[in-house]
Amino acid sequence: MLEKNQRVIVAMMDGLDMEYVEQTSMPNLQKMMADGFFKEVSGVFPSVTNVNNVSIACGAWPNEHGISANSYFDKETGKPEYMNAQNLIRCPTIFKRAKDLGIKTALLTSKKKTLELFRQDVTIGIAAEAATEDIISKHGKPADIYSAEINYWLWEVACSILVEQPDIQLLYVHITDYPMHAWGPEKKESQGHLETLDILMGKAIAAAPDAAFLVTADHGMNYKRQCWDLKRVLEEEGLPARFVLSPERDYYIVHHRNFTGCSWVWLNKPEDIQATIEIIEKLSGVEKIYTKEDAARIYNLPSEHIGDLVVSGDKDTMFGEMDTAYEKLPSTYRAHGSLHEMRLPLVIWNIEGEIPGDDQFQHNLDLTKFLYR
Repeated sequence: MLEKNQRVIVAMMDGLDMEYVEQTSMPNLQKMMADGFFKEVSGVFPSVTNVNNVSIACGAWPNEHGISANSYFDKETGKPEYMNAQNLIRCPTIFKRAKDLGIKTALLTSKKKTLELFRQDVTIGIAAEAATEDIISKHGKPADIYSAEINYWLWEVACSILVEQPDIQLLYVHITDYPMHAWGPEKKESQGHLETLDILMGKAIAAAPDAAFLVTADHGMNYKRQCWDLKRVLEEEGLPARFVLSPERDYYIVHHRNFTGCSWVWLNKPEDIQATIEIIEKLSGVEKIYTKEDAARIYNLPSEHIGDLVVSGDKDTMFGEMDTAYEKLPSTYRAHGSLHEMRLPLVIWNIEGEIPGDDQFQHNLDLTKFLYR
């Protein structure tokens, strides 16, 4: 159980899978792993940001909190909608749980969509991508969202808050994964990015030596080889779907072109299901096809927000909307969304009081389950 008055820093390191941790010198993180609690855990499927970020922030599964992906299909309008509204979250976040205890909180994020999800219950909310003039005058102008430097700015702001506003007892820092999309863990640019973040985390530790540090990620990243547009595939086979959604669909198309390692497929008629499965399962790179009921049960997903079929690709394969049914991807393309980007770190360091036993930490969402209960 966390001591009520201890400050907590939650580092949600977007895209930081175990390969990055294993291949980069990050002495501050490695010290936390060695001296505190560390375990390799699994992420939540689909391995995209919103569903994992909300799972971490609630300490709950998607079928409890209601967020299934970055977007959902609105069956009434027949159009996709971004899944960034706080009223879509069905259970209390750690921000709400802290607020109910009279604890002040701050959310710092590179991506504005995270602030859209959680702003209602935080004392301070800052999105670097959409920094206000007041924030810019105090902390300087952040770099572009498609950069590594925006993450450095974010952690510098975190350090300032830790020094200047010690009454903030929960600080949640969510970086952007653009650098992980751009560079594999073996690249010098990636190493430089993470080494700099590690230095800044060390600065945060020095600024708040009393604080507990909780670290995890939402998903990992892999090089991808090919992409299928299942809507076009089914149309060309004479069996069009009602709608096909990429669960990755969000604002940040430069990252990934809205391709995902899985796909939701809604059918026009229930009796189309077997023929649709037979068409899709012949495609190279299709690893598994689930019915809505099976996907909801196996992956703890809200059944009302996923397709009649859930298609998962292998490590090399993506799905998304294109001008053709198939595209070979460039060798530099890196993305996520499948079952192959879920190998993640979970670290708890410098916490006062006891934490749950080792067996209670199996997934990234377990990081915050015990906070402010």
